[in-house]
Amino acid sequence: MDCIKIDAHVHLWARQQGVVNSKPVYGIGNGLSNFGGEIRQMMPPYMEDNKNSVERLIANMDYARVNGAVVTQEYIDGNQDLYLLLSKEKNPERLKICSLYEERDDFRVEGFDGIKICAGRLKNPDLMAHFHVFKKAERLGKFVSIDMADGDLQVDSLKAVVDNCPDLKIAIGHFGMVTTKGWERQISLACNKNVYIESGGLTWLFHKEFYPYPSAIDAILTARDICGMDKLMWGSDYPRTMTDITYTMAVRFIEETDKLTEAEKTAFLGGNAQRFYGFNFFGTMKHIDNML
Repeated sequence: MDCIKIDAHVHLWARQQGVVNSKPVYGIGNGLSNFGGEIRQMMPPYMEDNKNSVERLIANMDYARVNGAVVTQEYIDGNQDLYLLLSKEKNPERLKICSLYEERDDFRVEGFDGIKICAGRLKNPDLMAHFHVFKKAERLGKFVSIDMADGDLQVDSLKAVVDNCPDLKIAIGHFGMVTTKGWERQISLACNKNVYIESGGLTWLFHKEFYPYPSAIDAILTARDICGMDKLMWGSDYPRTMTDITYTMAVRFIEETDKLTEAEKTAFLGGNAQRFYGFNFFGTMKHIDNML
């Protein structure tokens, strides 16, 4: 499709040094990671040095004709604040970046566009107990990227945050953990003015079904009927979801479906994200022919 495309959920790291269930997560080569004692294919094997670099991301974005991306974070990768600042310095027009909140008061805000809260991993799952983070983001004009606990466990506490931070922009990740019971309540939060939903990890959640993910498309339609198409944003969860599909495929399953109108695809793939995150793109990416 010839439209502006923005990926609302990607990851970057210079060196993976994270934690899962109090056990270390680190790269061991060929895209493999020791994941708390288990060996997992964390990224495509062609990333043999286990560096999830901004240069590789931009190359994938160029080929898939993706204008911009939002770099979020996760505990399993470790704090990547400094690498993200460097990445945005190299690509200021194409990236928005999130600092990582780790239940400490010294989380970074300067130089960042947003703050990432891994809500499902918080020691205290009551989001009102972390209200100062949301309020600081609202005061400074930052957005909050949040991955919530499965189902509706944190819906009421996030609604309380929304009610008390009416000007704060919040992007709920992983499409509300769509394959878990109660996910629709997460989506319903986007009925509030400044709350949006992004689909990072959607192909992971429907991985067993695989391409072209018809049930994922049906989930998008359900979410559209709950909160409106203008509140939904595409995200890839690069690079973890690229272990079995290409970055281009993460875009194409949306482009190729006949269950969404062209206007809905345009809004979902980039129009809504351009408005929410404040990107300023005025044209589409150049098409590059390949050897096929």
